[in-house]
Amino acid sequence: QVVLRESGGGLVQAGESLKLSCAAARDIDTINALSWYRQAPGKQREFVASINSAESTNYADFVKGRFTISRDTAKNTVYLLMNSLKPEDTAVYYCKADLTWSHFWGRGTQVTVSS
Repeated sequence: QVVLRESGGGLVQAGESLKLSCAAARDIDTINALSWYRQAPGKQREFVASINSAESTNYADFVKGRFTISRDTAKNTVYLLMNSLKPEDTAVYYCKADLTWSHFWGRGTQVTVSS
C-alpha cells in the first residue's frame, strides 16, 4: 500500500504560481511512477503530469511549458510547480502512485484560480 498526502493548494490570481507537494509514506524509488491528475467540478478526472523512477517526465498538452513535475527521493515527495495559472486550472489536484499491479490515490488538494 502507498499512502499519499497532497498539500500546497490554495486560492491564487490568474498569472500567479503554486507549488503542490505529494508526500509518500514509503521509498518513492519503489514506485514505478508518480503522477498528478486533476478534477474540475462536473468534469472527469484528467491526467496532468507524471514522473517515473528513471526521472522521465510526461505532461498533458494543456500544461506544457507552464507546469513542472519533479521529485525528491530524500523526502519521498513529488512536486508540481504550476506557473502562469489560469482560471481553467481550477480543480482538485490528486497524486497517484503506480506500482506493478496496483495504484493508489491521495485525497487531493484544492487549487482555485481567480480571474
